[in-house]
Amino acid sequence: MNILVTGGAGYIGSHTVVELLCSGHQVTVLDNFSNSSPKAIDRVIQICKDDGLSEPPLTVVDGNICDQQKLKKVFSENSIDAVIHFAGLKAIGESVEKPLDYYKNNVQGSITLFQAMRESGVCHLIFSSSATVYGDPDNLPLSEKSPSKEPTNPYGRSKLMIEGILKDLALSDKKWHIALLRYFNPVGAHPSGLIGEDPNDIPTNLVPYISQVAIGKLEKLKVFGNDYPTPDGTGIRDYLHVVDLAKGHLKALDAIQTNEGANVWNLGTGQGHSVLEVINAFEKASGKTIPYEISPRRDGDIASCWTDPSKAKEELDWTTEFNLNQMMEDTWRWQKNNPEGYNH
Repeated sequence: MNILVTGGAGYIGSHTVVELLCSGHQVTVLDNFSNSSPKAIDRVIQICKDDGLSEPPLTVVDGNICDQQKLKKVFSENSIDAVIHFAGLKAIGESVEKPLDYYKNNVQGSITLFQAMRESGVCHLIFSSSATVYGDPDNLPLSEKSPSKEPTNPYGRSKLMIEGILKDLALSDKKWHIALLRYFNPVGAHPSGLIGEDPNDIPTNLVPYISQVAIGKLEKLKVFGNDYPTPDGTGIRDYLHVVDLAKGHLKALDAIQTNEGANVWNLGTGQGHSVLEVINAFEKASGKTIPYEISPRRDGDIASCWTDPSKAKEELDWTTEFNLNQMMEDTWRWQKNNPEGYNH
């Protein structure tokens, strides 16, 4: 199939493009490179060539999902079979400061994309959602039946809004086949060390922050809160390897060929790890000591969050393969080989 991947040069997008190309699909990437690098695409091609794919069938379009004319052109010039929609602004703190930017780009941009899809007769879609839609959970682990709650920030709210729009769209027209994938905490990098997470600014996520401390770009890590009701007092999250996550999109793509309507799947390992466990695993992988200090809890942070991944296992035949140590090893390989990300 020819798959349109919006945000295909980003962290999760680039890893998914690799898996799509290496599985025999044709890929059209739409990205405006506002939070990604064209070099990621060059590296994707290199990985595919190293894997024996001499000329990966890849088209790259520089454009924004808010640009109606550009989308119309993409659909008219490429025979698109399905869309994987990653493009969006994603920094939680920034979303609190600039809510209108987030609603314009994430919600309005998504509507523009869905309209272009409908006009072109493309009704197969995978949407990159988030476990943030569950808010502060009453019970763990989280399943797809767990209630979604009012998210604590505009980023999470934009994801929940788009999910609602897609559910309404699927109810209005049986032609739509939609997967809503709620990710837990993607980390790691491609085992080749060629592509990985490259934050524009100071990282807001734990693992890229740790890895920048390890190479000396940042002085020390702040651990926000050590008084949570968890075994070591630090927050617990369900970390999954970005390659496992990318493969989940291929499984969802297979599933929506026959599953009509809007289907929700959680993607996570089913196991939670605390901040201190992640630090220890990274120190083991890198041989570096990670200096850290305990700081007060951050507003909006929750104590624990992990999923029950059994629905994805049963319905998508998807399970994770990488453990926490491997996630940290691959993160370190990427960071060590690319101390300045894609800018070196």
